[in-house]
Amino acid sequence: MTHEAPLVLYRHPLSGHCHRVELMLSLAALPCELVNVDLKAGAQKQPEFLSLNRLGQVPVLRHGDFILPDSNAIMVYLAEQFPSAASFLPRDARDRAQVQRWLSVAAGALVQGPALARVIRVFGRPLDPAPAIAAANAFLGVLELELGERAFLVGTAPSLADLALYAYTAHAPEGHVSLEPYPRIRAWLARIEALPRFKPMQRTEI
Repeated sequence: MTHEAPLVLYRHPLSGHCHRVELMLSLAALPCELVNVDLKAGAQKQPEFLSLNRLGQVPVLRHGDFILPDSNAIMVYLAEQFPSAASFLPRDARDRAQVQRWLSVAAGALVQGPALARVIRVFGRPLDPAPAIAAANAFLGVLELELGERAFLVGTAPSLADLALYAYTAHAPEGHVSLEPYPRIRAWLARIEALPRFKPMQRTEI
């Protein structure tokens, strides 16, 4: 695999999982072709897309002849593969382990809280939003405490941990989860948004 091989990302503009990859690509100045997958029409369950990811989920990265699903795995790959993205995955073993810890949180508490509350409202899932909103506030309370100790989640610079948690946290109000009680989180979001080449995620008007 050469660095010159084209990058292609199969994505949906309202997916926070996709945005974390797009944000990393932008911050690292890595050109990438974006291919929209029409989730509403069920394109992710059609044979063409299932040949890329049998789970039928976005995002999926294609780098030449290499195909990789899963947003967190994609970010790790980009950090390992491209020098301009390497700083987002620390070399120090302890910091690297902390990044992995937050990637697990991004796949767990973040999804079960802010992400689920948002998807119920934005995509009209027939679920009671109250448990997701409660889980979201419990998660944000922990995040607020963590950010009282440092500017970014791991070390002194932004890492994959920050990129993985950014979108669903920033867009939590779309799921009726207010960020007003969390000043440290709001300051952290502002620090990420101030990074050179920051790319916002499309907001949903409801």
